[in-house]
Amino acid sequence: MAGGSKLSPFGHAIAGTGGAMFALTCTYPLDIIKTRMQVRSKSAASSSDPDVYQSTTDAVQKIIRTEGIPGLYAGLLSGLLGTASQNFAYFYWYTFIRSGYINRQPAGVAISTLMELLIGAGAGALAQIFTIPVAVVTTRQQTMPLGERQDLKSTAQEIVREEGWTGLWKGLKPSLVLVINPAITYGMYSRIQELVLKAFKRKDMTPGLVFLVGALAKTLATVVTYPYIMAKVRLQWKPSKKDAETHKPYTGAIDVLKRVMAKEGVSGWYTGMQAQITKAVISQALLFMVKDQLEKYTILLFALMARQKRAKVM
Repeated sequence: MAGGSKLSPFGHAIAGTGGAMFALTCTYPLDIIKTRMQVRSKSAASSSDPDVYQSTTDAVQKIIRTEGIPGLYAGLLSGLLGTASQNFAYFYWYTFIRSGYINRQPAGVAISTLMELLIGAGAGALAQIFTIPVAVVTTRQQTMPLGERQDLKSTAQEIVREEGWTGLWKGLKPSLVLVINPAITYGMYSRIQELVLKAFKRKDMTPGLVFLVGALAKTLATVVTYPYIMAKVRLQWKPSKKDAETHKPYTGAIDVLKRVMAKEGVSGWYTGMQAQITKAVISQALLFMVKDQLEKYTILLFALMARQKRAKVM
């Protein structure tokens, strides 16, 4: 997001939201597989258990067998709503905060990398606070058995009825911690880019190298933060009726990590990571590809609207 962009914070928010929604629609089956694997222990389960997934492929086969193709898209509407609201809030606050900061600096002073990361973290935290209720509803819809699954409104009402309004903000603390993920990605990207340019004796990056370095940076950032991603999902999850009697509610992210390690070992912290990384890399590429195009069309649309407004005044 360059400082000289012609788009307002609202325009950036529209473009970013459109790109994110397109990316989620394309990768949603991976998202639902990742989420279900995160909450379903496989430590003492047989490979034939339809409620436990041994791998991404196993998950796809079992979901289609028990729920059909629509099972891979359970909760898609709330997922799109959550993605739209979160990304709109993120891109709006990012551009708003960044523009405000730049306007207060002397002319010609470039914004530092540290400040870029701080602004991104601040925008991410604000976006999480305002939009996490939709994420909680989406997690519930993705993980509930077919016979217990409800629509978006009914799921939200059930959460409020059973846990109060604060139930809609479950997992907020780990979500706020996870705003460091983009900062780690950015830092990894910069370091890997230096090494790649030195290794290949190049002065600039080709599109192919940019994608590969970006994918590697995102993968490393995901590996570092994945235990907290898993903990956040488990905090937002509600066990099915058959598991409710034996499940003791989690008290926080640390409690999740301790209990998962005791039952499954450290590997339990990384259940579903393959699907998460695949989804993250593909989503990132699709997001920026579509966002770039949408920004161009949004600029043209705003220019056309301004021209028509001037014509009416004249």
